Amino acid sequence: MTTAPNKALIRQPALCAWLDLSRSGLDKLRKKDPSFPKPIKDGESRQAAAFYVVAEVDSWLQSKIEARDAA
Repeated sequence: MTTAPNKALIRQPALCAWLDLSRSGLDKLRKKDPSFPKPIKDGESRQAAAFYVVAEVDSWLQSKIEARDAA
């Protein structure tokens, strides 16, 4: 069974590469912008992998582009 593309997950390191951010840069972005999608943790520990829903990140990016273009 395959996951629907709109529910695809991306690991935090891959998201950092996609957005061209360091891990600390992503942390700063998440703190500064409450509209940034929340991660899904793969466990309770601090070291648990963090995943993001690709469609949520795409939607967030699209809203930022629209806000920029509306200004």
